[in-house]
Amino acid sequence: MSKARTLGELKASGYASRSVKDELRANLIKKLKSGEKLFTGILGYEESVIPQLINAILSKHNIIFLGTRGQAKSRIIRQLTEFLDEEIPIIAGSEINDNPFQPLSAFGRQQIEIHADETKIDWVERESRFVEKLATPDVTIADIIGDVDPIKAAKGGHLLSDELTIHFGLLPRANRGIFAINELPDLAGKIQVGLFNIMQEGDVQIKGYPVRLPLDVMLVFSANPEDYTARGKIITPLKDRIGTEIQTHYPKHLGLGVEITKQEAWTERPDFEGFTIEVPDFIAETIEQIAFEARDDQRIDKRSGVSQRFPITALESAISNAERRALITGEEEIVPRISDIYAALPSMTGKMELEYEGEQIGATRLARDLIKRASGVVFEGFFLGIDFAPTIRWFDEGNKLLLSETASAEECVNLLDAVPELVESTLVPLDFGRNKKAKLVSACEFVLEGLYAQNKISRNEEGGFEAATKAKRDRRGMIYEDFTDVEGYN
Repeated sequence: MSKARTLGELKASGYASRSVKDELRANLIKKLKSGEKLFTGILGYEESVIPQLINAILSKHNIIFLGTRGQAKSRIIRQLTEFLDEEIPIIAGSEINDNPFQPLSAFGRQQIEIHADETKIDWVERESRFVEKLATPDVTIADIIGDVDPIKAAKGGHLLSDELTIHFGLLPRANRGIFAINELPDLAGKIQVGLFNIMQEGDVQIKGYPVRLPLDVMLVFSANPEDYTARGKIITPLKDRIGTEIQTHYPKHLGLGVEITKQEAWTERPDFEGFTIEVPDFIAETIEQIAFEARDDQRIDKRSGVSQRFPITALESAISNAERRALITGEEEIVPRISDIYAALPSMTGKMELEYEGEQIGATRLARDLIKRASGVVFEGFFLGIDFAPTIRWFDEGNKLLLSETASAEECVNLLDAVPELVESTLVPLDFGRNKKAKLVSACEFVLEGLYAQNKISRNEEGGFEAATKAKRDRRGMIYEDFTDVEGYN
């Protein structure tokens, strides 16, 4: 079926226009009735965020998502376009997607008056009906609403007060679509007043001239809860006009976090032909547990949060370090180890906003402590009830073990075989055998890290393990190694 190209053809086709919120509501209802998945790539919100969002759309509300960074707010907002019609008709040449049946701008009304049913029609796809803006303190009313364009006035011979001289901003250009503002509290007060006027009265003043803009738009915002509620950065009338506040959150349990990280991390390396990449469960869980530990740590700023990008980039970096080792040793199996997680420290330290005490310790040392604690938690889940007494005794007798991060699996297995019952005890709860050498090395190093987390042995930065004879406890009860007397650890 050919699309209408003039207003007359559009009328003849029987097309009926509707508001964008009615459109979103109707298409959501269709998807719900058909059982279609509403949001792709969104995990962990099935019982919390998504039902609240559905209710908001059904209620035709403007929405704000409240949450710290890395909680998929932007991804959800961008997927709202899936509830728009595939395309809608507009008056050709209109800057603000004028409805052919109810033109909003002076340009649109003029076209209808001049051409009547011969008015040209264009069709706009759903992706073009989404406008997004990151709020910053330097955003002006001209950016959001619009400004007088002297060039338009001069060329058209219009007075500056004429609506035809306006260069429309982002919000009017989102007419008949979705307008999203990220970090709403960062908008200056006068911009918020402008938004409120549009939402409440449908008008705004541009350079002192009142302009009626009863826009048909769905407004969606995001904000950090701390900024939105406690610091007074939102004007009360605007806050009152937002129909629904939806609180996002981090994964509530480790398994969900692992699933999200696995979905988002770049773990498939197609250019690495001839090599196999396998991430053991205990490594994936340890990386995720580090993020959980960080979110609970009092030395890390809770207002900023610890983004889900923290474990995602840490996993990618750990795999890359294992990839580097494979290139050096010529091995074909790429299996990350605990030492690769330590090598991923640069991917972690930049994602933590530290409190005063955390700054005194330093991001790197704090991240090392998080790795240690996380390893201990996951170790207990895998090896609870396994007796590693012979292994600990071997270290107590003065023996040392160095597992270099660039050592091949073959070399490491030879070293590990010298430790009494370590390999045998490690394999008890795991579903693989000695023939999986790269995975065996990863598992054994994980066990040693777990014993270190329990303060039964010590570890240094180079991956060396020995008896826990010089561990020390700071005033918060955290354990730090000092047998190497590394600068900054004294």
